Amino acid sequence: MKFAINRDAFLGPLQLVSSVVERRQTIPVLSNLLVVAGEDGLSLTGTDQEVELSARVTDVEVSEPGDVTVPARKLVDICRSLPADAEVTVEQSEDKIHLRCGRFKSQLATLPVGDFPKVPAEESEQVSVTIGAEQLKQCLAKTSFAMAQQDVRYFFNGLLIDLGEGGLTAVATNGQRLAVTTSDGPGSLAPAQFIVPRKAVGELSRMVSDGDIRLGFSTNHVSVESGLSTLVSKLIDGTFPDYRRAIPEAADKLVTCNRHELREALSRTSILSNEMYRNVRLQLGTGEIRISANNPMQEEAEEVVSVEYEGPELEIGFNVSYLLDALSALAGDVATLAFLDANTATVIRDPEDEASVFVVSPMML
Repeated sequence: MKFAINRDAFLGPLQLVSSVVERRQTIPVLSNLLVVAGEDGLSLTGTDQEVELSARVTDVEVSEPGDVTVPARKLVDICRSLPADAEVTVEQSEDKIHLRCGRFKSQLATLPVGDFPKVPAEESEQVSVTIGAEQLKQCLAKTSFAMAQQDVRYFFNGLLIDLGEGGLTAVATNGQRLAVTTSDGPGSLAPAQFIVPRKAVGELSRMVSDGDIRLGFSTNHVSVESGLSTLVSKLIDGTFPDYRRAIPEAADKLVTCNRHELREALSRTSILSNEMYRNVRLQLGTGEIRISANNPMQEEAEEVVSVEYEGPELEIGFNVSYLLDALSALAGDVATLAFLDANTATVIRDPEDEASVFVVSPMML
C-alpha cells in the first residue's frame, strides 16, 4: 500500500475516526485504525466493538492499493505535529508503515488486518429517516446532557429516538431530570422507538456537519451517514419509560424571567453550595425569586432575581447543575418555570420553542 495526501485533508478524518478508539484496550488491535487505500480513495475506520466510525477521503493519490491497521493515537499525533498544508506519503513495508513529510520520516508498527473487528452484520432496516444536519444538531444539543452515566437502569444511559406523526423526538433522562425536543423536519413517520447509547450520541454530535443526515435503524443497530462519514452502533436493548407521564400537567405557579439573569444568579450562588449535592434553595415571592445556598463550612450566598410572578409563596430545592443545564439548552432570552409544590418536578420552557420541554425534580431541603 502506498499513497500521498495533503496533511490537512488527512488530519480531519483521522481525528474524527480515532475519537471512538479507547485509550486503554485489552485487545491490541482495537487501539488501531483500519486504513484501506483503493481506486475510490482512502477509507479510515475506528471501533470499540460497540461503535464503529468510518470516513472516506477522495482527495488522495493512491499508487498501490492495500489495507493495514495502524496505531490510532500515534498516527494522529504525528499528523497533527506536521506543518500545515504539507504533503504526506504513507507506504507499507511488511509489518511496518513508513510515513514521510519533507525531512521528517517515521516508522510505525502494524497489526494484521484480519484481527480487526468486522462491521456488524448487515440487517434489513426497519426504518430510514432523513433529517437536516442543523435540526439533528439541535435535537442532540437540547437533550444529550440529560443522559445518565453508568446507571443500573441501562436504558437511561442513552438517547431515545421516538418516531411518530409529529416527526422525530429526542428524549434523555437520568431519572432526576428530563429533556425532550421534537423536530418536524423528517415529516410524519411510522411509530417506532430506538435507544442510542451514550457514546454513539457523543460521536454523532461530532461527526454531523451539514447537508442531510440519513439515519437507518434495524433491530439491533443504527447507521448514520453524514457526507463522507458513516457511524454504526449497537442499540440499547430495552424499553424506555413513558416520558410523557413525567411531565407535570397541573403546575399552576408560573414564573417568567430573563433566562440569562437567572442562570448567572444560580451560577454565582452555587459557588458556596454543598460540593457533593450541589443543592440550592429557591423561594418564590411576588415579583421575585430568592436564591440561596450554603455548605458544611457555614459559608452561604444569596441573590434575589426579579421575575414576573403573582401567586402564593413557595420554597423548593434543586440540584443547581440540573437547572443550569436546562436553562443553557434554551435558545431565547426568556424562560418560564412552572411549579406545583415543593415535592413535584418543575417544568422549564422557552416560550418561543413549543417543541422542547425540560423537567427537573426537586431535592429535599
